[in-house]
Amino acid sequence: MAGWGGFFISLLNYKTEKYVIAENRKIGILFRLYQLAVLGYLIGWVFVVKKGYQEREEAIQTSVITKLKGVTLTNTSETGPYLWSAEDYVIPPNGEQVFFIVTNYIETPNQRLGLCAESFKVPNGRCQSDDDCVEGESVTAGHGIKTGLCLNSTGTCEIHAWCPVEYSRRPTEPRLSEAENFTIYIKNFIRFPKFEFSKSNVLETSDESYLKRCSYDKENHPYCPIFRLADLVSSTGNDFQDMAVKGGSVGILIEWNCNLDKDASQCNPQYSFTRLDRNFNNSITSGYNFRYARYYRDENGETYRTLYKVYGIRFDIMINGQGAFACDMILLYMMNTSSFYRDKKFEIINFKYDPLFGAFE
Repeated sequence: MAGWGGFFISLLNYKTEKYVIAENRKIGILFRLYQLAVLGYLIGWVFVVKKGYQEREEAIQTSVITKLKGVTLTNTSETGPYLWSAEDYVIPPNGEQVFFIVTNYIETPNQRLGLCAESFKVPNGRCQSDDDCVEGESVTAGHGIKTGLCLNSTGTCEIHAWCPVEYSRRPTEPRLSEAENFTIYIKNFIRFPKFEFSKSNVLETSDESYLKRCSYDKENHPYCPIFRLADLVSSTGNDFQDMAVKGGSVGILIEWNCNLDKDASQCNPQYSFTRLDRNFNNSITSGYNFRYARYYRDENGETYRTLYKVYGIRFDIMINGQGAFACDMILLYMMNTSSFYRDKKFEIINFKYDPLFGAFE
């Protein structure tokens, strides 16, 4: 019991801290150096370098509009002269963040549904007898359906397909070589919703002719969103004419890293360009191509088509960024304009007492 009594009595005791001053200069110097190191870290790294006093937003809202301009004339033995404009070489035709520009193609004109020989370049279409051409079986990686006949003249199966089958010889030089002078217009809107900040990468000017005569230049025209294709591809470290033969993929990155404590004119887009198809030196996997057809009807109402295997450059526009703004604590209490900011941040609601109803309105 004495033990418990002593314990309860001790609860009534008053305790205070006692400081011991060590009159030792070495210990004192080390202690002050430690304090300075902590203070230097907070001021130098957290506040100055990392700007820890700022509130950040990385949920950037963005919209992109693209337009292509330029024309070129091709003249092939299959179809003769043809004028290519943006409606022909841009896929899809409406401006988006991902689009494709035709720079080379293989053309197979006047294809009609019928019977013809499969290409010898298709392994599954080769044959030595009719037994190798099972009727109704599709040719793997080929152009049609087997009819059951082996054509000795070609060593391939007869097929029901769009005939003649696709030509397979790709031009060694890009047919749309003049595409290097085409231009891309990239209009980008961004918004940081938390800070109610919006901006565009297009110069705000009343000069209606500005966009018709300017070209992007990092130093002289940073707000001209018009890029020449050859210059854009060159920025990736590649030659346009070399890439145009087999095609490729290019990434356009627009970064908006904005310190919104500064004037809006200091929030500027930063462009960078890179080639995305990494194996472009590999002869098997390099390049970018696909097929599409244009369909027609002759005077008898029969359908025929022109098949294109197109090579070109795919462009992927990627938007990234973050906005940073001084945190509320500084704006509310430490700035000369703190009263103005408080009025904007806080809404004051006046409650009036209504004696008739005994309640607040």
